[in-house]
Amino acid sequence: MSKVSDVMTRGVRSLAPKDTLQFAAQAMEELAVGSLPICDGQRVVGMITDRDITVRGTAHGLPAQTTSLDQVMSGEVQWCYEDQTVEEAARLMSDAQVRRLPILDREERLVGMLALGDVATKSDPENASQALRGISIPSEPDRTGLSAASGSAGAGGGSDADP
Repeated sequence: MSKVSDVMTRGVRSLAPKDTLQFAAQAMEELAVGSLPICDGQRVVGMITDRDITVRGTAHGLPAQTTSLDQVMSGEVQWCYEDQTVEEAARLMSDAQVRRLPILDREERLVGMLALGDVATKSDPENASQALRGISIPSEPDRTGLSAASGSAGAGGGSDADP
């Protein structure tokens, strides 16, 4: 069985909790990625995704130039160790419904990232298949209390609804 260290991406860029949403978005654009780990030194304390920036930041009117990542990042981070098997990592991705995992050494320092694409292209394709099945389990969103932005798509009666 392959170890995570055999298929992960090394040399991962991370951001600090006090970096801004704008800085994170610029880094994501430059690197062509949709998520980045947030570290305090080499310790992972969160993850920021392009969706976090949009939904937790922009949708709530937070200014991208001054809002710090610790205000919108996901603090509950799923991760695994570099010496675990790819199968174990894929199972964790499936259970947590995430497509990317920060990879830590046994001192719990960030040493890489493992994406579902890494699992698919660099290990047994069955690992990726099983992970994707778990990640893709649909969930029913709670559509009560939708904002006016939902319009007719959310049956919430947006700004062009009859009074």
